[in-house]
Amino acid sequence: MPLLSSFRGRWRARLVACAIGGACASGVPAQTARTTPGADLDRIVAVVNDDIIAWSELEARLKSVHEQLRRSGTAPPPPHALRRQVLERLILTRLQLQLARDSGIRIDDDRLNRTLLRIAQQNELTLREFRSALERDGYEFAKFREEIREEITISEVRRRRVENQINISQRDIDDHLSTMEGRGTDADRYRYRIGHILIAVPDGASSEEIAEARARAERVLGEIRAGADFANMAVTHSDGQQALEGGDLGWRQASDLPTMFGDAVVRLEAGGVTEPIRSASGFHLVKLVDKRGSERQMVRQTRARHILIALDELTDDTAARRQLSALRERIVNGQDFGELARIHSDDSGSAPKGGELGWIDPGNTVPVFERMMDSLDAGGLSEPFKSQYGWHVVQVLERRERDGTETSRRADALRTLRARKIEENTQAWVRRVRDEAYVEYRLDE
Repeated sequence: MPLLSSFRGRWRARLVACAIGGACASGVPAQTARTTPGADLDRIVAVVNDDIIAWSELEARLKSVHEQLRRSGTAPPPPHALRRQVLERLILTRLQLQLARDSGIRIDDDRLNRTLLRIAQQNELTLREFRSALERDGYEFAKFREEIREEITISEVRRRRVENQINISQRDIDDHLSTMEGRGTDADRYRYRIGHILIAVPDGASSEEIAEARARAERVLGEIRAGADFANMAVTHSDGQQALEGGDLGWRQASDLPTMFGDAVVRLEAGGVTEPIRSASGFHLVKLVDKRGSERQMVRQTRARHILIALDELTDDTAARRQLSALRERIVNGQDFGELARIHSDDSGSAPKGGELGWIDPGNTVPVFERMMDSLDAGGLSEPFKSQYGWHVVQVLERRERDGTETSRRADALRTLRARKIEENTQAWVRRVRDEAYVEYRLDE
């Protein structure tokens, strides 16, 4: 799951899990909270459809966010502003969990345990060591475990409701690359570290609401240009999903940036901030934190050929391996590989060509085949090995280094377009979910 792949560094796992995509609740199930007159710990601070958020949940999450801001070196905003941001994040989390529940999405213990093991491994620890480290730093492992379950749950509901509806065609990639070239710049030779503040405008907003949001964006920009810290202003004012991370969008190529502010960013000097940029979501302020060059992509291609013996009712593993061992012996003794492939290989695509697969880029074959191929020197012939397609012997004919920048560029374009669509559609979907929900605030009661 991509959103969990960034769990690296000393105990950043806990912080990232709570930060990505607004998907972290406090670990206190709302339905178990009870109100007790005069007890701040248990009073209700928000009603979300048929659920509630308790003061204890909000306080626990605020504590976590304060620690996150401390570790990142970002000064916290005024308490009331941070409380508003955190409560809104909890509301969005609760709404998405409700949708998951209503859709029958449930993350079982096996999947959760595999994810926790992967998080531990990414921190270069065993699961036992990872648990001990969390507990030494004051985190309850059981609570952390349920937060990860919620994170996976929300990722799954977003995948079903948003990501599965996105398709990127080769024509889309061509058009995207043409647009980048049409800019007449070498923008994609660089990577840009971006900060972002969103002043949201609700769906169907009136002209007065739009004007108010614009004025708010301009006031925030004025404070930034007067010396206010951008990250602090993002935590205080932004409605974006990275608000509690100081609005940090990380390093991106120009083509990775949303179209609405990509052109503006590439014209900025490091430290510069755009004027408010209008979109369907609201008004955006974008800061170019830093810029660095990107390198050309060189790839090692392998030219190879193989013989495949497929498995069927008459050919099991033992028979296939025995047949390939005999064929390999004949090749070692001087018989022509291509001739044997044409006669015996079950790969209908390569058999007529003597088993030739042509020049192969990394990642273009199944992992077990690529690993075996990469283990051989030029001219090397493998022992029989099994893949999902059957049993193979493979021979490496030659290798070459090739400038894979264009291939990489198209792959990057596909990832960019998909990520952009996911980001834009997710924002619109979350905003729609929020607008359609019943939410009653009781924070000031």
